[in-house]
Amino acid sequence: MELDLEHAVNYHYDKFPPTDLNYEQLVRPLVQATDAVARYDQMLKNMHNSEILLAPLRNQDAVISSRMEGTISTMDEILKYEADHPVDETKNVANVRSEVIETILYQRALKTAQKAMEEGYPLSQSMIKGIHQRLLSIGRGASKSPGKFKSEQNYLADKSKKSILFIPISPEKLQEGLDNLFSYMEHSTHPDLIKTGVTHLEFEALHPFSDGNGRITLMLWASQTISEPHFYISGYLEDNKDLYIDTMRNVSEHGDWQSWCIFFLKAVEQQAIRNLAIAENIRNLYEEMKIIFSKSLSSKWSVNALDFVFTNPVFRNSTFTTKSGIPKASAARFTRVLLEKNLLVTLEDSSGRRPAMYAFEPLMELVRV
Repeated sequence: MELDLEHAVNYHYDKFPPTDLNYEQLVRPLVQATDAVARYDQMLKNMHNSEILLAPLRNQDAVISSRMEGTISTMDEILKYEADHPVDETKNVANVRSEVIETILYQRALKTAQKAMEEGYPLSQSMIKGIHQRLLSIGRGASKSPGKFKSEQNYLADKSKKSILFIPISPEKLQEGLDNLFSYMEHSTHPDLIKTGVTHLEFEALHPFSDGNGRITLMLWASQTISEPHFYISGYLEDNKDLYIDTMRNVSEHGDWQSWCIFFLKAVEQQAIRNLAIAENIRNLYEEMKIIFSKSLSSKWSVNALDFVFTNPVFRNSTFTTKSGIPKASAARFTRVLLEKNLLVTLEDSSGRRPAMYAFEPLMELVRV
């Protein structure tokens, strides 16, 4: 397909990093964004098991972030896949849509990076290559040089209008651009949220890989702006995709870093508010279900069962009976009771040696995107 170059914007050579940000305009959005993130972070700290909130949010982000990259999958597909595959298993995927595999790989690549950073490894060029290799290890991306920086010019296109929107940095200038970016990350005195926004844009503008460039962001956690690497921003960016792209293009076309920083800070603030609202809904559902599970199951294991279905809202019965920490006989009884109470719905009946698959529908209704 022939693409139109007439309206393409070229990478901003020799104009990174920004040197003339107007902090009078940035103070208010910076304070608002910082406050919103802090409130969201505090809620996570207050949960006895933050994974109850984070598992659904992480799945939401994986679906939305992948959708922005042109990969369409659903929350139900992702959770059904995870119910059948251990954390690092990507075998026997012949009957699974490639879009689902790509979304799963995104989640797992991010978890790998988080674990490495928790163990003291810095966010580096080699780490990003490793994340990218894992991200594109299976499916359509496997043929697009996973883990290797681009050797040919790439571009961002609006395929519906058959036009090229942006031409990233050239391959021969890429290493210099990456060195400048990582030097900025290490030495800049910009406030952490502004540094995160500038880094996000510059990484997108460099577009260092042939494919799968837009889903690597651990800067908020690396800078300790949040206590855990669990702040997800894809929802706001997807809802405001045209403005997002236009504001990024204006940096390269007009040197307008100011508008980009304001946009990014608003994105962080609004997404933090949204994440907090989702997290509060999940927490409220959890507290409501804690009472119901306690009365229905009449067991000291009721909280174990509750925590399991919140972190594994789609599961095989065999997993519940072996991985929940609940004695097998009790777990089997719990399944029967929860089905009778319509708290679980059957997605697949048992067949031969294959156990039944269930969904905890009250939570699924909250987090589908």
